Amino acid sequence: MAVRPVETRENEVAPEDARLLSLEELRARLQATGEERYHHKHPFHLLMHEGKLSRGQLQAWALNRYYYQSIIPVKDSIILSRGPDPVFRRAWRKRVVDHDGDATSEGGIKRWIKLAEATGLDAAQLRAGQGILPATRFAVNEYLNIVRSRSLLEAVASSLTELFSAKLITLRVEKLRQHYPWLAGGLDYFEARLYQAPEDSQFAVNYVYDHAKTRAEQELAIQALRDKCDILWAQLDALYFAYVQPGWPPPGAFLIEGS
Repeated sequence: MAVRPVETRENEVAPEDARLLSLEELRARLQATGEERYHHKHPFHLLMHEGKLSRGQLQAWALNRYYYQSIIPVKDSIILSRGPDPVFRRAWRKRVVDHDGDATSEGGIKRWIKLAEATGLDAAQLRAGQGILPATRFAVNEYLNIVRSRSLLEAVASSLTELFSAKLITLRVEKLRQHYPWLAGGLDYFEARLYQAPEDSQFAVNYVYDHAKTRAEQELAIQALRDKCDILWAQLDALYFAYVQPGWPPPGAFLIEGS
């Protein structure tokens, strides 16, 4: 009688290949995950970079992305609170300051508000969370669930989308300046992230290299990165469905003027 091969899920390891990945192999797996799943290939971003989004569609993007941005320091505070030693906590605390700001810097959240205002949105509307798509809330809240409920290794690994963000941000700034010159005064957020994200990702990826000590842990780290990519992609799916094609925003969502 023929025996069916054992099927494995993405984050499971077949018994015949349970060896520890080398550093080079793990690095390649993480890189391949980003190349395949990071949201730089999403149709909504492609339309943005081709200059094909209207002001209203950019407003919807800025509004919904603000919800994600506002949660980032909450996410990082959760990871910070789980940090096992002062060295880790000092390094991770930088992320909270980068977004919340301090006496010397206004922080990423305030910079994002400036971008949203450049699209024509009101800052009070952003802070109140009016018109956010339900799918945006679900996706972002799932990110909080990941960093709360999974291992610290997985929580840190979920941040590794930053390995791929600098390239996307460089392209985005270029294309936003080219196609939407009226946004030029609101691009400080991206310019700051060009040097913040590489610093953050280097610490995080080194943590994963040092603490994923078994093949199973390596696969969990890779899966956490996949899940984070899915969260980013899902947010853009919601925007595309509501404001591009078929263009059906749900009840209570932001409505593009004149639509």
